[in-house]
Amino acid sequence: MLDPFIPLLKVFMPLSVKEPLLETLFSGYIGQGIKVELFEERLSEYIGNPYALTVNAGTSALQLALRLADVGAGDEVITTPMTCAATNMAIVASGARIVWADVDPVSGNIDPKDVDRRISGKTKAIVMVHWGGVPCDIEAINSIAAVHGIKVIEDASHAMGAYYKGLKIGNHSDFVAFSLHAVKHLTTIDGGVLFCRNEADYERGKRLRWFGIDRKLKDANARHECEEDIIECGYKFHMNDVCATVGIEQLKYLDLNLRQCRGNADFYAKELSDVDDVALIPQTQDKQGSYLFYTLHVLSRQAGFANYMFDRGILVSQVHSRNNRFSCFKSFDGGHLDGLENFTRSMICIPSGWWVDEQARERIADAIRSYF
Repeated sequence: MLDPFIPLLKVFMPLSVKEPLLETLFSGYIGQGIKVELFEERLSEYIGNPYALTVNAGTSALQLALRLADVGAGDEVITTPMTCAATNMAIVASGARIVWADVDPVSGNIDPKDVDRRISGKTKAIVMVHWGGVPCDIEAINSIAAVHGIKVIEDASHAMGAYYKGLKIGNHSDFVAFSLHAVKHLTTIDGGVLFCRNEADYERGKRLRWFGIDRKLKDANARHECEEDIIECGYKFHMNDVCATVGIEQLKYLDLNLRQCRGNADFYAKELSDVDDVALIPQTQDKQGSYLFYTLHVLSRQAGFANYMFDRGILVSQVHSRNNRFSCFKSFDGGHLDGLENFTRSMICIPSGWWVDEQARERIADAIRSYF
């Protein structure tokens, strides 16, 4: 009998969600209501930031962050090409122009020195992505931004529960966007959450995610058919109580699942450190990753590695393609990016999630060693 297939990403859904979900479904109210409010409270408690705005997707969280940063037509946003295309599509949707910055050739995270070189008088924001849940050099990027009066947005889609210098991701920059997509550490089926640094942005974001309507005024005047004045146009980005109910239950298991992810990363760091044709991303004291997947570098015979692992029932891949190769971004030219070239030439991602138990991770490590 063949061993079970080990996927690279997998949905976590506890059976305990059934009862509260059914209760919400048949409560008579399934839009944005008390469950969304409760979920935001729990998220704020977990991250340590009171300014949490749940939305319908991680992409919406990014687009909302760009709007709150007042990014628009004619502006430039410095960003990484090493991410899901959704990160940079949000920039295009804002009307701004993408400026590609290079990445660290080992970690794949955006390079602060290259960010600094690419700032111009049109730069309005910097977007960083914590690749695989390993934090970027947040302090360096925020320091650069502070000098130039530029907003910083973290795309933390891979990084729920990760730490940087003792604080959870979600507390360091002007805006931090998380994805709550199906295969993320924390899922609401689909959804996202945006953390803001200050109350003014939070209150404005709360209006913008629901067409620009101030729901406090609307609820206070519920007897009237018409809304109060809408001061700026917004979006239909809000979360609903059904998704929030799933999220509330998911939060109960998040730390347990993160311990498994980190334990798997520690195992790989130890077991693969002596494989000559494999290079690992160093673990540092100031960064505690969340390891949605574990990234390593295959230094030789890259072409056959993924097929070899697949034949042994293990899915590995690069997860995302470098965005500057996509036709939809062809009008944005960042020149030759040496770090990106080196990173994408050898990097591969292996399973490290909650479903990878001791037996599975030993099987993965054994397969990697046997390949060489």
